[in-house]
Amino acid sequence: MTTECTQESLWFSRQNGRQVVARFDGGNITSDGGGLLLREVERRTGILRQFAACFTDHREAEQIEHTVDELVSQRVYGLALGYEDLNDHDELRRDPLLATLVGKADPLGRDRTRPRDHGAALAGKSTLNRLELTRPETVATSRYKKILLKDDAVDRLLVDVFLQAHRRAPNQIVIDLDATDDPLHGRQEGRFFHGYYGSYCYLPLYIFCGEHLLCARLRPSDIDASAGALEEVQRIVGRIRARWPKVRIVLRADSGFAREAIMAWCEASSVDYVFGLAKNARLNRVLGRELHQVKLECERTGRPARLFKNFTYRTRKTWSRSRRVVGKAEHLPDKSNPRFVVTSLSLEECDDRSLYEDLYCARGDMENRIKEQQLYLFADRTSTATMRGNQIRLYLSSVAYLLLHALRRLALKGTPLARAQCHTIRLKLLKIGAQVRVTVRKVWVSLSSSSPYAALFRRVCANLRALPLRT
Repeated sequence: MTTECTQESLWFSRQNGRQVVARFDGGNITSDGGGLLLREVERRTGILRQFAACFTDHREAEQIEHTVDELVSQRVYGLALGYEDLNDHDELRRDPLLATLVGKADPLGRDRTRPRDHGAALAGKSTLNRLELTRPETVATSRYKKILLKDDAVDRLLVDVFLQAHRRAPNQIVIDLDATDDPLHGRQEGRFFHGYYGSYCYLPLYIFCGEHLLCARLRPSDIDASAGALEEVQRIVGRIRARWPKVRIVLRADSGFAREAIMAWCEASSVDYVFGLAKNARLNRVLGRELHQVKLECERTGRPARLFKNFTYRTRKTWSRSRRVVGKAEHLPDKSNPRFVVTSLSLEECDDRSLYEDLYCARGDMENRIKEQQLYLFADRTSTATMRGNQIRLYLSSVAYLLLHALRRLALKGTPLARAQCHTIRLKLLKIGAQVRVTVRKVWVSLSSSSPYAALFRRVCANLRALPLRT
């Protein structure tokens, strides 16, 4: 037994006459005690189990210690808990609570095959990176990196999780599309300089329905913002309508997606749309009288003024037909600010002001969802050499988002965190210090008695326990 005098102590400044001394002798203590909530979410949604089914494992079953389900769960739980790098898992593999979340039968790692792995129940970085680096041509006879992800299966999964979240078909859904930049700092495959963003980057395409992620597609940046969007929309709409044939669907996006091919397909497929429309001299002339009126009003009152005008418009070369356009004539104290949207919705269905202010402008919330993924779930950690490897990283981040969004949707409704972003949920509910003790029959998790959100944690846990398990 180690005596107190031989412990390595850390000495800090005295406090009210007391010496402050710290030691790393607390035993199995984790900083992620709230991760138990994520495990309960998984037990009720099966998100990670469905994601793991998107992989094909060509390894010899009798020669492995970590199944695909366990590897996938470890990686996604790590992202959800704030660990962005594979390197982090060389230390996390010794965390018995994370091993419990993953489903390890031996959370303390006492029965590992190799002596050097004793005490580390989970996989290290060298094993986990096989999820990202397997080539698409991998087969059972390949020698290395034999865990193959089927991209089309993940694409279906993102839509299926959205469908599973609804007990009945909604009357109408609004699907948002947007492109964003993913800065690169190496010489990754598909790297190009983007003039608008002023950096080398990827240009991923995101598709959401409210807070539900439907698509996360990594793309090079030497393309139009709408490139590939029609194919993704066709796939998503087809899968949704196969389940909900009568649901009304509205596409919403900025002017980068107001393309003839997309609008024509929507009109032929009974899908409505509201897209921003880039201003030009012809459009500004149509709005000329209204722009003059709001300028006079702004000069008179000193406050911004705006008017709306409904008209039909057709480009001289690219559009196949005339379409309804709503122009916003706005004058700010320092400048004129005209804006335009093109839509398939009729005036009877939606008046000019409601179309612009209530329907179109609401697309701005999608930017918050993208920020959640990039800033807090590390969707921009695309530092592998290949596009495929970086797409898989984007998928891993996307599934971590699905898990946290499911926690928010299922258990945080009616609580102060009902609208909280992922990092706030992580800080207040997941990052809780806890002591972990493993016995033959139980895993005891002693959460910090001083947690300021203990009452909220109990409420969230009760909300989850009230939901049925997914079989």
